[in-house]
Amino acid sequence: MNWQALYDAALNSTNSAAGYYNRNTGLDTRDGRVNVRIPLAAADVMDVRVWQEEDVLAALHPYVAHAPKLHHASHAPRFQVQSFIEGDLLDAFSPRESAVPNHVVDDAVALMAQLAEIPQGEMPPLPDEWPGSGSSAAFGRHLATLTERIHADYQEEYDEVFAHFGFPADPLTPVRERWAGLTPRPFAVLHADLHRKNMIVTAGSTWFLDWELALWGDPVYEMAIHLHKMDYPQEQRERLLRCWLQALPSESTTGWRHDMETYLWHERIKSAIVDTVRYSKQVASPRTDPATRNVLISRLAKKINVARLVWGSVPDVTPARVRSGLRKGPTPPCP
Repeated sequence: MNWQALYDAALNSTNSAAGYYNRNTGLDTRDGRVNVRIPLAAADVMDVRVWQEEDVLAALHPYVAHAPKLHHASHAPRFQVQSFIEGDLLDAFSPRESAVPNHVVDDAVALMAQLAEIPQGEMPPLPDEWPGSGSSAAFGRHLATLTERIHADYQEEYDEVFAHFGFPADPLTPVRERWAGLTPRPFAVLHADLHRKNMIVTAGSTWFLDWELALWGDPVYEMAIHLHKMDYPQEQRERLLRCWLQALPSESTTGWRHDMETYLWHERIKSAIVDTVRYSKQVASPRTDPATRNVLISRLAKKINVARLVWGSVPDVTPARVRSGLRKGPTPPCP
């Protein structure tokens, strides 16, 4: 296989899909269709990262049934060639807040159970400062440290925007004192980004994509961030939790109810901060059409209102208020 030729073809393709961190291009080869995955050089990193995705995929392969297979990884230039998963993106037929097929709930729980079985020694090495297994409080604080840094990094540029939306001077105050109360639980491999745009449904099975944010950490965080990003209807949320409690070892879920609320509070605050920055850039981009701009503004209003509940404020931010607030942000560069 000529890997460099695949990279060149993907780089020049006009038929690629891009998320926040990577550009994905499906290409046909004599051995079948593959996905060429190229990191976006200008991406703002706003999530905790401890491993290279290619190392995660290689380690997962014996344990996880429905993750892409790694065919090749290059470090100069950086790109991966993964198996191409045929099927329908879950978000395309079941957007946020809508019910998903029941097997998707079962498949998500099965994935979490499979990840809980992987020994730490089978995964790539962790950074020296990474919390040890069972140090749930230190893990939570580690997550919050990045959120605090993001807020500090953008505070000057977005000061008027944050104030217009009613952000407290210290947005993390509601969770800061709660980390110490987290129950110690054995750590597991976490996907840490299980949402509808990272799931492909094919032949009654769910495949899980985009493993660049995988972590070694508290299994309750995995469920919290999954709930935060999926917006299940209440009935499916309850079914998911019941199945999860049955599938994982009891020591992995002990104390989950209190601690999940803490993680959810953190994610709601983080989303309000991060997406104010991300969405403001997308809204200001001349490449964003008016319909998409309106969707982003409405979505950001909802995210801010969810965070305002955590802050003890009235969730009364309207799309019109978001639109006027974003005008107070930094002036975008000329195209």
